[in-house]
Amino acid sequence: MSDIRPAPITVPSVRASKRRDGHQPLVMVTAYDAPGARIADGAGVDLILVGDSVANNVLGYEDTLQVTINDMVHHTAAVARAKPRPLIVADLPWLSYHIDAADTVRNGAALIRAGAGAVKLEGGRKRVPMIEALVAAEIPVMGHLGLTPQSVHTMGGYRVQGKDDAAAAGLTADAKAIAAAGGFAIVIEGVPEGLGAAITQLLDIPTIGIGAGPDCDGQVLVFHDLLGLNATTPKFVRRYAELAGLATDALAAYAADVRSGAFPSDAEVYH
Repeated sequence: MSDIRPAPITVPSVRASKRRDGHQPLVMVTAYDAPGARIADGAGVDLILVGDSVANNVLGYEDTLQVTINDMVHHTAAVARAKPRPLIVADLPWLSYHIDAADTVRNGAALIRAGAGAVKLEGGRKRVPMIEALVAAEIPVMGHLGLTPQSVHTMGGYRVQGKDDAAAAGLTADAKAIAAAGGFAIVIEGVPEGLGAAITQLLDIPTIGIGAGPDCDGQVLVFHDLLGLNATTPKFVRRYAELAGLATDALAAYAADVRSGAFPSDAEVYH
């Protein structure tokens, strides 16, 4: 049996993964540390997203606006140390790509140096200059359209986007602009399934859906949501396990054994 690991997944291989060309759907999941990256790698996913959702799922914040580029570098480096086969995509956090192109490239480079293979940013046509600057600096860019959590205040909450014709047309134009600027893939979040399908059909680069229906070229979910580590999850999440309950039971059993004197036993002591 060979110990040779398969080659790492690359940006060009992801960019070519359109379902209409016969490729399997892309599988993407978030991870924020080395253990999470090892689990995702062992499960055979294609992409690991070091998301700014680390804010809600790990750091205890109510939204993603609190994390900084230094936070994202820290968590990206932790994921990269696990040396996973999936492509590591790291989020550019709020206000790290909004000021000017030089600032955007500097922050994108920090994530690449930490171990990411690509960066992700939110927004459409207004972000084209930043996407072009990153691509010109040899930093691959994944877009993110629809429900963009960094715009939570502008949107008035986490609401489904693109529900009327004008909004759908705007998101379609945004998707075309990201592709034209050099983006290699786009996350589409929180839109009606018909719009997710239409944008996917229109583009030559893959779409990765989250609450965007089954017709995208791939799907992404948050690690803590699908494993049942969060108390509540959005409608579009399927919970594949309920690990929070199992973990609590395990810790309670440990606590009981310590208090009763059952732990440590003779087998767990150095003689």
